[in-house]
Amino acid sequence: MAHRRRQLITLALLPLWLAACDKAAAPPPQFNAIDITGAEYARDFDLPDADGQRRRLADFKGKVTVVFFGYTQCPDVCPTTMLELAEVKKALGADGARVQGVFVTIDPERDTAQVLKAYVTNFSPDFIALRGSDEETKAVAKQFKVYYAKVPGKTEASYTMDHTAGSYVFDSQGHIRLFTRYGSGAEALKHDLQLLLAAP
Repeated sequence: MAHRRRQLITLALLPLWLAACDKAAAPPPQFNAIDITGAEYARDFDLPDADGQRRRLADFKGKVTVVFFGYTQCPDVCPTTMLELAEVKKALGADGARVQGVFVTIDPERDTAQVLKAYVTNFSPDFIALRGSDEETKAVAKQFKVYYAKVPGKTEASYTMDHTAGSYVFDSQGHIRLFTRYGSGAEALKHDLQLLLAAP
């Protein structure tokens, strides 16, 4: 009788054990971008937006946040990156409202608050631009391992900026997850954002 009881208990628990095995064996999400989950850098920022309100990652909890460092007079990388993100937001339909674009200027000398606000809202009305002092910009770039440097032009005001060409993607809990390289394309970004939006 005791043997029979053990058999019944074993059979009753079998689906639970199988479910646990299935859960443990589930493969990790296959992202197109570089998975940097758990990285010790790119943890947070504390910078004023174009309206003077200081912003941190916690402000965007509940949304998948895409952070890009650039400057408004950038001829190609920056507008292409922002346009792709705006296109992906639209392509995601209702889920697009849960994607937050954040543009951090590396050229606060020329990128005034007014210039930045006009620039980012041209791509999407809910994109946010951040503009710190020179010191704050250097500090947050270092925290994100972002490289940038001024390249002299023909005149003092016509300089360009060399900079890291890629975006940082945070999940809805504010944890760093991905680094997307410039040139990966809108479809690759859409795929990755869908995976993060579907996560519990």
